[in-house]
Amino acid sequence: QVQLVESGGGLVQAGGSLRLSCTASGRTFSTYAMDWFRQAPGKQREFVATIVWSDSSTYLIDSVKGRFTISRDNAKNTVYLQMNSLKPEDTAVYYCAHRATLGSSYDYWGQGTQVAVPS
Repeated sequence: QVQLVESGGGLVQAGGSLRLSCTASGRTFSTYAMDWFRQAPGKQREFVATIVWSDSSTYLIDSVKGRFTISRDNAKNTVYLQMNSLKPEDTAVYYCAHRATLGSSYDYWGQGTQVAVPS
């Protein structure tokens, strides 16, 4: 079994920064990409960012481009989401998710970490 454990969430003032981490542990598994999602209160879960494990290519949604960065540390089996210039609309529970192959569905999810940016 594989576990994804997120950390790094918290309460931060608008304009502040947080770095989320998602560490994978358990049996050996292959990874195509690791993604970050978020779910704000009363809203559907939203894709935020992805990083392809083989070449570290990334994609982020427009609303976070220029403020968020996704990166990974292979040796630590960890993906990061650096969040700068946080806004109240970034308030959500953030989840990481694992994809084993291109085109596959997400096979593992973390438990989520809360980010709160009061207005």
